[in-house]
Amino acid sequence: MKNKIYDCVTFFDENFQLDLRFNILYDYVDKFIICESKFDHRGVFKNLNFRIDQFGNFKDKIDYVILDHQFPNISNPWETQAYQRDYILKNLKYANDDDYIFFSDPDEIPKPEILINFDLKKKYGIFLQNCFNYKFNLFNPHESPWEGTRVARKKDLKSIDFMRQKVKSKNLTYNFLRIDKEKSIEIFKNGGWHFNNIMKPNEISKKLRTFAHKEFSKNEFSSPKIIEEKILKKIDLFNRGHKYEIVNIDDSFPKFLQNNFDKYKDYIL
Repeated sequence: MKNKIYDCVTFFDENFQLDLRFNILYDYVDKFIICESKFDHRGVFKNLNFRIDQFGNFKDKIDYVILDHQFPNISNPWETQAYQRDYILKNLKYANDDDYIFFSDPDEIPKPEILINFDLKKKYGIFLQNCFNYKFNLFNPHESPWEGTRVARKKDLKSIDFMRQKVKSKNLTYNFLRIDKEKSIEIFKNGGWHFNNIMKPNEISKKLRTFAHKEFSKNEFSSPKIIEEKILKKIDLFNRGHKYEIVNIDDSFPKFLQNNFDKYKDYIL
């Protein structure tokens, strides 16, 4: 029997990214697990933003999980983020031990061709993805390849947050005596795309004011006007000196994006 593929993400307000995700991956995964909390990662109440009726063509493969209670420790945004990630795992009791649990941020999309007859040879897998910022074809060479999507069989997965935070490619460079570092890792090169902040300035601002990196909620980073200026200059949000490059939409991009150029023309340079 074929091992099922569960594509898991935590959700805040990324319907645009999910629509792209569903269109690219629908034929390759068995179930999309979308986990949304009634509170942001700072413990502030928020409305539920996911509308499954907007995705009628994909409903049969969507499992919408709502975290409807307050996080145990709202003083630490990283703990709330971890809690939401692992809430997904608690709600995957119906998955079999050998099924594959993929976890991505909503803007990280694994290359679908890799999922055909997928066979993980190690305990964990890391997808190295090309990184793009603001626009689908504004390439970020400074953060490519991006260590994005992770995967493990359910029987090997004790914590999604551990898989995300502690399973890293640099672990493979450590001395064998470093038994504290997980080394059973398979690397998938050319493993997809990290379409980071493909949003309008006000949407990026909202994200910066609510996600775990508190230091970037300051006005010098999160002001919509400042963000708009950085997009026009094709430079990094976080003042690290990164400059981005325009590339052509070619065969290295998802086929759905190539075939729906007009639909996304406002997000292509």
